[in-house]
Amino acid sequence: MRVSIVVAGIVATLLALLGSVFVVAEGHTAIVLNLGRVSRSEIGPGLHFKWPLVETARVFDRRLQVLPAEPERYLTSERKDVSVDFFAIGQIEDTRAFYRATGGNEETAVERLAPIIRDALRNEINSRTLQQVVSGDRTRIVAAQLDVINKGASTLGIQIVDLRLKQIDLPTDSKVIEDVYNRMRAQRQQVASKLRAEGEEAANQIRAEADRERSVALAEAERDAQTLRGEGDAQATRLYAQAANKDPGFYAFQRSLEAYRKSFSSGDSVIVLDRDDPFLQYLRSDR
Repeated sequence: MRVSIVVAGIVATLLALLGSVFVVAEGHTAIVLNLGRVSRSEIGPGLHFKWPLVETARVFDRRLQVLPAEPERYLTSERKDVSVDFFAIGQIEDTRAFYRATGGNEETAVERLAPIIRDALRNEINSRTLQQVVSGDRTRIVAAQLDVINKGASTLGIQIVDLRLKQIDLPTDSKVIEDVYNRMRAQRQQVASKLRAEGEEAANQIRAEADRERSVALAEAERDAQTLRGEGDAQATRLYAQAANKDPGFYAFQRSLEAYRKSFSSGDSVIVLDRDDPFLQYLRSDR
């Protein structure tokens, strides 16, 4: 009987000792609750003691955590929709405030922190154009609102170290995509029209140059032809003159024959002349 009492006492003592000891790992912090009220906070890593049954310990991870959020739709200064997907990187800064605001529930902290971040981003995106939001420096968008976000996050005992915009899209059910495509088509058509105009201008220049070279070539060819014809006519005249000087009678006879051939070449020509006309001198029978 006495042994059982002793064993029971030892077990109770061990349980009491175990209930009065808790360990905080590296990178974590803890608070001690006395009958549900925070009695101690910001307890660092190590072995710690508490009153059993009266006090309880809550340990929290104080390392940097990624706080995800659902993509949110915003309006730019042009009243155009954009869908922004983001996430925050934060940590517990004040364990007492964190516990009082969220009851130590991290999901509750994320749910209450998300509207703070969304509202801060909305103010920044509402003041920018679509082009500035999509193609601008995202770090400047975040940096401009990080202090504002941390003022709201401090009420939750959380500090936001960084905020990242993962993706900025145009909503598929928005007219913005159609407007962007129309603008892109207009820009491409403008470039195409410019290229066509430049090509037509170059073609006209090439055609004009070709026509000029053709005209110059024809003029030079005609000039050379006239020169050759002149030289040929001069040589023919010289030959005729030489032939006439050698035998004037034969030359006159040949010229008359050529005149007869040209005059009667059609076969139905009629020429009315006086019988003593010199043109007929080689047709008389007395010759």
